[in-house]
Amino acid sequence: MTYVVTENCIKCKFMDCVEVCPVDCFYEGENFLVISPDECIDCGVCEPECPAEAIVPDTDDGLDQWLEINKKYAEIWPNIVQIGEPPEDGEEWKDREGKLKLLSENPGKGS
Repeated sequence: MTYVVTENCIKCKFMDCVEVCPVDCFYEGENFLVISPDECIDCGVCEPECPAEAIVPDTDDGLDQWLEINKKYAEIWPNIVQIGEPPEDGEEWKDREGKLKLLSENPGKGS
């Protein structure tokens, strides 16, 4: 089992989860974070920290697509270990559905 970041993070990217991760397995895209499934130790401390409730265990149904997205981008985006500035309009995007088409493939700044 591993944890994955899902659609709720797109354009929110609050980053509260990043500093609690004991193995630094978060990677930053321009408007989304991912968890490396190869590095995640399944501790679950990140899940309750996410204000958008975007982090879930990969054992939940229907997460194959999100597991692949997390794996793909964790291999090419920079690692992030400190909270950065979330988007100014992050709260506005928090509970919107249908954001997958807005997922940018561009890397974030990392830390």
